[in-house]
Amino acid sequence: MTYEATRDNVETYFDRTATKTWERLTSDAPVSGIRATVRAGRDRMRDVLIGQLPDDLTGARILDAGCGTGALSFELAARGADMVGVDISPQLVAIAEKRKPAGTRGTMSFSAGDMLNPALGTFDHIIAMDSMIYYSADDIARILDGLTPRLNDNMVFTVAPRTPLLMAMWRVGKLFPRSDRSPTMIPHQTAKIAAKTSGHVRDLTRVTSGFYISQALEYRP
Repeated sequence: MTYEATRDNVETYFDRTATKTWERLTSDAPVSGIRATVRAGRDRMRDVLIGQLPDDLTGARILDAGCGTGALSFELAARGADMVGVDISPQLVAIAEKRKPAGTRGTMSFSAGDMLNPALGTFDHIIAMDSMIYYSADDIARILDGLTPRLNDNMVFTVAPRTPLLMAMWRVGKLFPRSDRSPTMIPHQTAKIAAKTSGHVRDLTRVTSGFYISQALEYRP
């Protein structure tokens, strides 16, 4: 699938199928055992990505690419960052707006759209947590290279790592009728992504928590 087709498929899934599930998963509401492990994994990964940025973010302009319901933006705005959150799903952006806390040191703005939109401007840092897991290595490289002219420092993002468990899940998922599937995560090897981009990509940390398996990477132009 092309980048645009994958992007549109993800939008349809989150706006028509997964909005309520995602709203509950990213809240403090009780969730089932499997979803609790996913929530715990996402919380740990968010800490990993935030840990790659300076402690004092006063005046820093940061893109939360695939902001979802806004949790990451809220934390960085509390540390002084001016956050620009964008997500392909208008439904998730609406939840982020509803949850936006008052009195943060930095500012926050949320909008629905493509993270590659040049109208979003330039940024000191970019974070893309679990928003690029559905794209091919070629598409990820194009995303990174496309953002390079608007990136002053670093970008931290996640991919699905190419592990035996994830590969088995990926193969099983392809057996289901297409209408019954969520967007398919594509497992990756970091070296293959790095070979396709003009910048520098390095591994950070892998987080495994039940069904949540994600690899954090850093990109520098």
